[in-house]
Amino acid sequence: MIIDIFAFQIYIDKIAIAGTSLWSLALYISLLKLKEWVILQLNRWFNFAERSLYTSEKEFEKTRQARESQNAFYASLCSIIPFLIIGGLCNWGIQISLGPSWAISTGILATMGAGIYDLGRKSWEE
Repeated sequence: MIIDIFAFQIYIDKIAIAGTSLWSLALYISLLKLKEWVILQLNRWFNFAERSLYTSEKEFEKTRQARESQNAFYASLCSIIPFLIIGGLCNWGIQISLGPSWAISTGILATMGAGIYDLGRKSWEE
């Protein structure tokens, strides 16, 4: 169906998508301080950008709580983008040096290690 729409073929590298996703998940789980910092900065930026859209202070304050909650949700969703970029670079580096099958294997190992690290960190904080 989609092939009939385009006059050219679109090549999607499934190995690169899987490896990038695994590496970005491992980084997202293990780098807690960086993740929280990115979410905080995005949330601040979204709140600042939205404030400039309102002309009256009364109208701005009326819906402030709902907008700040919505901006926190958007910041949390958009915080994965830097980790996807870094995960793509990690995946690309391992694919170049060791090969595509090693990129997925080490991505799985990194994700499992990050999960175990996160569980240990959470039990240590309690």
